[in-house]
Amino acid sequence: MPSTRGHEADGIIDGLRAYIERSGAQPSDVVFFAHGTTVGTNGLLEGAGARTGLIVTEGFRGVYEIGEQSRPYGTSMYDLFYEKLPPLVPPRLTEEVRERVLHDGSVLVEFDEASARAAIERLTAHGVESAAVCLLFAFRNAAHERRILELFAEFAPHIDVSLSSDVAPEIREYYRLSTAVVNAYLNPLVRRYIEALGARLAEYGADPKQSYVMRSNGGVATFAAAAKRSVQTILSGPAAGVVAASRTMAASQGIANVVTFDMGGTSTDVALIQNGEPVRRTSGNVHGRDVLVPMLDIHTVAAGGGTLAWIDVAGGLRVGPQSAGAQPGPACYGRGGTLPTVTDANVVLGLLSGDNALAGGTLVLDRAAAEDAIRRAIAEPLGIPVIEAARGIVEIVNVQMEEAIKVVSSNRGYDLRDFHLLAYGGAGPLHAAALARDLGMRGVIVPVYPGAFSALGLLLSDVRQDAVISDLVALDAVTVERIGASFEQLRAAGEADLLAQGFAAAQLRSEYAVDLRYIGQGYELTIPLADIPRSTDALAELRLRFDEAHAVLTGHAAPDERVELVNVRVTSVATVPQASPSSARPRSAERNGKPIAVREAYLDEQFVATPVYDRRHLDADAVVQGPAILVQDDATTVVHAGQTARVVAFGQLEIRST
Repeated sequence: MPSTRGHEADGIIDGLRAYIERSGAQPSDVVFFAHGTTVGTNGLLEGAGARTGLIVTEGFRGVYEIGEQSRPYGTSMYDLFYEKLPPLVPPRLTEEVRERVLHDGSVLVEFDEASARAAIERLTAHGVESAAVCLLFAFRNAAHERRILELFAEFAPHIDVSLSSDVAPEIREYYRLSTAVVNAYLNPLVRRYIEALGARLAEYGADPKQSYVMRSNGGVATFAAAAKRSVQTILSGPAAGVVAASRTMAASQGIANVVTFDMGGTSTDVALIQNGEPVRRTSGNVHGRDVLVPMLDIHTVAAGGGTLAWIDVAGGLRVGPQSAGAQPGPACYGRGGTLPTVTDANVVLGLLSGDNALAGGTLVLDRAAAEDAIRRAIAEPLGIPVIEAARGIVEIVNVQMEEAIKVVSSNRGYDLRDFHLLAYGGAGPLHAAALARDLGMRGVIVPVYPGAFSALGLLLSDVRQDAVISDLVALDAVTVERIGASFEQLRAAGEADLLAQGFAAAQLRSEYAVDLRYIGQGYELTIPLADIPRSTDALAELRLRFDEAHAVLTGHAAPDERVELVNVRVTSVATVPQASPSSARPRSAERNGKPIAVREAYLDEQFVATPVYDRRHLDADAVVQGPAILVQDDATTVVHAGQTARVVAFGQLEIRST
């Protein structure tokens, strides 16, 4: 179903209604509902969050503005007109409270309740809808932050409050503060959306007891939990696809290393999966905002089917980051769009065609409109043929996506020759074969339903809750009893929380990890553990694993240097009813594997008479020689000359060079 921006729940209910009517079921038959959303992400991108205030320790009001003082990488470093993103909380909405907690949790300056009340009064007078609270070393002693929460409840109960000690209870003040601010900024927006969606589901007659929202960490959370921790949903959209890729590859034999490639209408999201496990990180920068929350290691670039092509002031062809969106969309959609996009370029090149409608047959592409848009905006100003302009658009966007793939792979010490490119999203399979060939990858995997692959991930995800304790101590001074107590504290709290949500004890499990660094370093590495270390030998092995991980990431290790424990982490997991990765293959009465048409398509520097196949007609083990185009309702797959596509496990396609 098309997105309904501004009324996102409408599109969801429309899709659910269409399925219910088609299947002959009743709305009340829905017992499980999972949802991946970009409401929080769009709120960040568009500056559509709540009017937010900030309360900090007296004397530290500049922490948020100063940040970490690092300069941006890439072209921004040389941009004379570069402007730093404005803070989500302006200085005039930042208040100070007299108090001071030391690094060990002891109190140096007692909490001044009068200054806290005055700060709340001023923020209320400014009309803030939400507030973030970040006091110095609150992750060691949260008593002062909790008292501020009580004062808000007493004097300004209408204001949503986010405490740093709840949202990100770990070391690094700026990152903890930034995370609390992002959470406060998005909470009202996400909460209203989730409440509206729940109400619409109930109004329609579908009121499932198990209703979940995807989180950035690759797990789902209940509606209520997601509404309180909106910062954990900012990668909700792309995370589900990575989960689907991980589970599908784990069930496939012989393919354990993949880079996921999710190309949609406005952006491309990539992530790396090694030995069947997605790479995770404990913090990140999402759309220019630093957040200290566990997340799948997903890198996003503004390159999608709707990404606009334009000419800059120097007369150079540029692609992105602006997008035509779902409305009006590319010019070829015939919905009022007049600016050229990547999709328009693919139509002009013959890789997409009006003969094969998109979106389940509901969207017929207009080649003449695509040509006109590219001619007026690109070809004529540059004095080049329309075909050359379209070719340039595709080549530029391909390079941008190749660079994104390198960010999560070769830039971090992985050899792309060991990886397949797993392509999904509506536009992913259209570009994947060219990218994999240019990057020297092993091949391409295309799921059965590329356009709905992320939805499958929602049905393959468990409930995941992350908890952390910051405990800075030299690793050689750590005792089994000390680290075990920290792990047990987090495990017990996570288990109690999930039991309170209604999960049975048999559904629960825990995952363990530690953050380590060489003493004196400013960053740490997360080392996953199979279990809580229960012996000195286990701690010694942990040290060796850290050296190995450091060598993989940076190219060197320092086995003679002392190592420091920074954080202890526990992820509490509750398994939920799941689908099987071996989803039903597309069905067709005719499986002869013959082309349904021949189309002139621009492939490998020239127009070629290219056979077009209906993917539903391909039986198990069917082989298609390139060049070829494979069409289906939700995506189009391109196979280049010198490549072969084969139907493999679960009806997936594997494309490899011959």
